[in-house]
Amino acid sequence: MMKFAVSLRGTEAGDLDFLRLLYASTRTEEMAPSGWSAQAIEAFLAQQFHAQHQYYQAHFPDAEFSIIEQDGQACGRLYLFWGQTTLNLIDIALLPPYRGQGLGTRLLTDLLQRADDHGLAVELSVEPYNPAQRLYARFGFQVINTSGVYLRMRRHARASVSRIAS
Repeated sequence: MMKFAVSLRGTEAGDLDFLRLLYASTRTEEMAPSGWSAQAIEAFLAQQFHAQHQYYQAHFPDAEFSIIEQDGQACGRLYLFWGQTTLNLIDIALLPPYRGQGLGTRLLTDLLQRADDHGLAVELSVEPYNPAQRLYARFGFQVINTSGVYLRMRRHARASVSRIAS
């Protein structure tokens, strides 16, 4: 597995263009068969990004909204909400050149360890066609229900060394 100099930092107003580009990159395959012009797709995805961004800000005001950086270069986003019993993985996304390189696996491994250290289950929503679903299944996530166009998945907390020692 490759070694990465990976860090997280809070999002800032100056990150909106990057976040919009990142969002669009996650919808490329979905939009390809639309038959729309590039301009129409760009306008639609900009509107969709804005709606999603506003929703996340309004419904998760206490969430951690982070930019993922590799070697100082923004390459993704990680949005988390730490509840009393559950960590909600609101969103994790990487730019295409960073996908399939083990970075998502490393981030998820670290995140699940943190959740286990706090005795928290982890929940997320994913589209049924999203290849990340296989990654989540490898980490023990199971589908608990469907919500609109999403599968809701959950991984129960596991006993961690730090919790057992305390």
